[in-house]
Amino acid sequence: MQIELTDEQRMIQQVARDFAEKEVRPIAAEIDRDARFPRETVRRMGELGLMGIAIPEALGGSGGDAVGYVLALEEVARACASHGAIMSVNNSLYCDPVAKFGTDEQKQRFLVPFASGQKLGCYSLTEPEAGSDASNQHTLAHRDGDQYVLDGRKIFVTNGREADAALVFAQTDRTKAHHGISAFLVEKGTPGFTVVKTEDKLGIRASDTAELLFEGCRVPVAQRLGDEGQGFKIAMSALDGGRIGIAAQAVGIAVAASEAALTYARERKSFGVPIGQHQMVQWMLADMATSIDAARLLTLRAAALKDSGRPCGPQSAMAKLFAAETAMRVTTDAVQIHGGYGFIKEYQVERHFRDAKITQIYEGTSQIQKLVIARHLLGA
Repeated sequence: MQIELTDEQRMIQQVARDFAEKEVRPIAAEIDRDARFPRETVRRMGELGLMGIAIPEALGGSGGDAVGYVLALEEVARACASHGAIMSVNNSLYCDPVAKFGTDEQKQRFLVPFASGQKLGCYSLTEPEAGSDASNQHTLAHRDGDQYVLDGRKIFVTNGREADAALVFAQTDRTKAHHGISAFLVEKGTPGFTVVKTEDKLGIRASDTAELLFEGCRVPVAQRLGDEGQGFKIAMSALDGGRIGIAAQAVGIAVAASEAALTYARERKSFGVPIGQHQMVQWMLADMATSIDAARLLTLRAAALKDSGRPCGPQSAMAKLFAAETAMRVTTDAVQIHGGYGFIKEYQVERHFRDAKITQIYEGTSQIQKLVIARHLLGA
């Protein structure tokens, strides 16, 4: 499979690269240290068309495609994984499902301002008892006339504190298991919708991760996304696309770490020569470059399949699995090449190392990706 980039794809890649280098990289270490949400640069991402890349222009987006999206996301994550996480969730997990399943009225209210970056969205699926087992939803939504009343708790919600609206999944009929899950668009400020706390995390520290509480939260029927009972299908469809985004984020993190390791290997001397002249370091650098190229190609393949309209679930899982494992391995080796310096915050490889770990966990752990891939192979 050969992917030839279009002029439009190269353009958005370059826009993202210039923005990331000039505006994001200089603040990345500081916002990570302070766990500070980068509101100004997130606003700039919206102005540059990076918050709704594959959404049609008529709906507030850039009118691009999934390939252009992953190219841009890699560039942003290469400078700062936190910015990559914020961008990924708004594009893949919020805007994409609203574009696919929303009514015309919902798109005008809950998509246009989000795809244009004027507002920020989040995706609320995970619960204390519903992580990898996403169908085990305990949040309930019972119909009361022309409204639903939501009660429950969501955890690990990326953008949860800062978001203007949340895509929330809840059980509308517990007797139907995952067929009884529905999806809702809930605006911040709705009575009964509270941000309980923000987590203090190992990595992607400038991206807020929140716990949301719903207590008697009344949501109009007009804000149900899709049909009643269609929520699990919507959630899984969003994750298929979201995993492509996380793969791109992982590639960006790995690239940043490998570049830092290569620079250090050229400059640091031991036994009278740069350490890059030692064979073991050369092998580590070669493995980094090979794995990164493979991860990028898997990611582009999944994105191209998505753009073609064909099913891309297994390919998305492969891309996410391999890219996440690559990011963790590359950042570990980058720290090793730096030796003791890799363990201190003056050198940014320790941040890349911390950021890489989450790519093996969120939007489906590496183990879940293997399960998805194996079930596809077995026809299960």
